[in-house]
Amino acid sequence: MTKYIGENNYEHGSVERTGILLTNLGTPDEPNSKAVKIYLAEFLSDTRVIEFPKFIWKIILHGIILRIRPKRSAKTYKTIWTDEGSPLLNIAKKQIELVKEKFEGKYPNTVFALGMRYGNPSIESALLELQSKKVRRLIIFPLYPQYCAATTASTFDAVTNVLQKWRWIPELRFINQYFEEESYIKALANSIEVFWKKNGKPQKLIFSYHGIPKKYHTKGDPYHCFCLKTTRLVKEYMNLDDNEVLSTFQSRFGRDEWLQPYTSETLKKLPSEGIKDIHIISPGFSADCLETLEELEAENREYFENAGGKNYLYIPCLNTNPMHIDMMSTIIEKHTQGWSV
Repeated sequence: MTKYIGENNYEHGSVERTGILLTNLGTPDEPNSKAVKIYLAEFLSDTRVIEFPKFIWKIILHGIILRIRPKRSAKTYKTIWTDEGSPLLNIAKKQIELVKEKFEGKYPNTVFALGMRYGNPSIESALLELQSKKVRRLIIFPLYPQYCAATTASTFDAVTNVLQKWRWIPELRFINQYFEEESYIKALANSIEVFWKKNGKPQKLIFSYHGIPKKYHTKGDPYHCFCLKTTRLVKEYMNLDDNEVLSTFQSRFGRDEWLQPYTSETLKKLPSEGIKDIHIISPGFSADCLETLEELEAENREYFENAGGKNYLYIPCLNTNPMHIDMMSTIIEKHTQGWSV
């Protein structure tokens, strides 16, 4: 006989609440080999992330990758770790508190929880927290502007895997993407404009997105198109010329071909083409993390400067930018339409 989580959770006459689950990718608990190994084992075991025969991949993952990569990755995590811990998690905690402030008083029966797809706090723990608060309506808000199966759909999998264990599941709404939201484009454009007022306008603005294997794209994942459209919408909003912007893709893993042009290779080539003054931004991330603070801020800067580049500046993610918090609040409100919140 099936035993469901929270079977005795229902109380007749209790206030029914709307729950908002904010999610992001996640982070190791500590910047050491042991914690990184646990995190990578969960991340790289996700079949949405690694589309490879499971039996063969399990041998590769546990026999090779998890024996080598954790120690190397732990070193890079240490370079970005703060006194408060993981930058991504700390920013996510601040984001949810600021969004909650927007709802307090106005929507007294709306509650929030934060869950990471991999690592802690887990999506399951966040959902159980919302269940304990008698949530009967639930909005899942993955903080990935551009839909991708490896991120957004993987979050859907994690959520529904938990809900399958509940006897009484809440009414569910899932935010697939928000790259076309005007408030998102305005927030990106504003962050660039503010940065330029302080640092001047470069020869070229690079939009660097996290890459995916090219075969995922050819199988029908729309992520590549959504990234290019993001760049185009920002470019049009800011009245920039085509030759002032460029979209690239970072964070390759393995030997397969990934979406191109590659950020690293582009940065090595630009100085020889006379482009020695660039700013780089990563619109696919809602919070600064290893891929932005270490890969873009440090590693790719070195590629550019070693190739003859003179000025390389990274424009931070939207993080806790007030326009970003307003955007998140607006999107949540839009998805509560028709509900009593």
